Amino acid sequence: MSDFDAIDSLLDAVGPQAELPPCHVRRELRERARLSKAQVARALGVSPSTLSGWESGRDPTGEIRTKYAYLLDGLNAKLATETETETETETETETETETETETETETAPAAEQPVTSGTAATVTPLSSPDLGQDEDGDDVELLVAPEPCVLCGHPAGQRVAGFAQHLTPADCRPTATGAPAAPPAGQPTAHTSKAPLRTTRPARATERSKGPARHTFQETSGPVDLIREAVQGALAEHRGDVDAATAALVKRAIPDAMRLLDETRKGARYDVIAHPWIPDILKKQTARGADQIWEARPKWTRHELPPGRHQVTALDINGAYLSALKTHLPLGQLEHSTGLAHDRRRSGVHLITPPEWEHEAVLPNPIGQRDEPGPLWVTEPTLRLLLRLSGPKHQLCEPPQIHESYTSGATENLLEKFRIALKEARDTAIEQGDRVTLEYVKAMYSKFVSTMGESNYNRELYRPDWMHLIRSQAFANLWLKALKAHDAGLAVVRAMGTDELHVIGDWRRVFAEGRAVTEVKVKDTYTAGTDDAEHEGEGE
Repeated sequence: MSDFDAIDSLLDAVGPQAELPPCHVRRELRERARLSKAQVARALGVSPSTLSGWESGRDPTGEIRTKYAYLLDGLNAKLATETETETETETETETETETETETETETAPAAEQPVTSGTAATVTPLSSPDLGQDEDGDDVELLVAPEPCVLCGHPAGQRVAGFAQHLTPADCRPTATGAPAAPPAGQPTAHTSKAPLRTTRPARATERSKGPARHTFQETSGPVDLIREAVQGALAEHRGDVDAATAALVKRAIPDAMRLLDETRKGARYDVIAHPWIPDILKKQTARGADQIWEARPKWTRHELPPGRHQVTALDINGAYLSALKTHLPLGQLEHSTGLAHDRRRSGVHLITPPEWEHEAVLPNPIGQRDEPGPLWVTEPTLRLLLRLSGPKHQLCEPPQIHESYTSGATENLLEKFRIALKEARDTAIEQGDRVTLEYVKAMYSKFVSTMGESNYNRELYRPDWMHLIRSQAFANLWLKALKAHDAGLAVVRAMGTDELHVIGDWRRVFAEGRAVTEVKVKDTYTAGTDDAEHEGEGE
């Protein structure tokens, strides 16, 4: 290709973008066509969370915008045609029915004439799927041939929101290995002859007390299998070269983490708004600068040690960011409020005046080492930590003063299945000495957190508020471990970042040792302080 050809190609790519209807129309077209987000996302080659963003206020760009516009135009034309056809058919049917009724009335004996009028029962053709809705409002499609349930692997006769799954907990029986189980004798599978289509809804519990809801019993065998298959594929591609396979997996950790997130979000109650409106305080002030959120990162070293020489143990906190995925995350777009008391049902960022901290000699300040006085924007974990420390149990400081907030309704379990899938894969890798999986999983959760803000490496999820909250939760978790050590009689010497805690004393009676996320391991040991004899010598 010549330089001019390259320029022509570039000019061809620059032009008017395809027109898109308003966001609410996009969603309405998809729902009227009875298409799930997962179905449309698969067709366009994006994640369901990205599609949610397009239906909530964000617009795609480039080639994918053209494809999305083409889909919406097609749906609009098809639905308009179907509406006209249905109207014409209904008119013709009404005319035919009136003619038949008049004829029957004239020719039938009086005793055979119907005593009531009504519409005959409609029989669903056996060659087409039956669509209904479950109790949560999701589309339910009855399958001609059963498919493996996304939750347990057993054959399921229904597809909900685009995914084959059982509708009742009793039918969903996860296997120990997570592999699809063989169907009962006589039950056809997707590889055998087609089963008759069921034209009625299966029996299911009508009360919550008869069993957990469909969304509450999802197993993590599928997501864990996703991680295992990726590792096996990388090792096969690089012919068993551990270093090459690890490097390849770490390089693709971000898209793989997003794929894992989508897998763990199947059947979830809450829609994730992937690209909400963000207030200016969460936007970078300059291209390479930072926003206005203070994450309260610990960076503290004790000024004076207890008298004498001591052995200090530097403890490493395992999986700090992995544990921090369990935090209160706002579900929707942040809303502004002023002068209100803290609402534990919501989460976000808050402008506060922090309380005075009088324990710097033995414990770090919960808001980190901050030189500038006055109000500052902090995250939900930092605010909750300060409120906890000011409460009747600890009484270590006064309550912070809240001036204004940007919050939304929140849940602590939004990323819980995602976290558990990564944790289980990590635990198995440690048990089996699998360095490839261990490094892959670590890259997935660490890069997932670090790139959900303003990053060019993750375009599917833009939640700088989540990034700050998860990071702050990791810092708050480390601070609470320092408090636990202090309350148990250990001398806290240093607290740094998310995973570094130095203590003096018998730490094993306070913390469990190991490599699990609930345990700590020794990073280093060293001697600090001075002997009394040395002090006496200096005095002489």
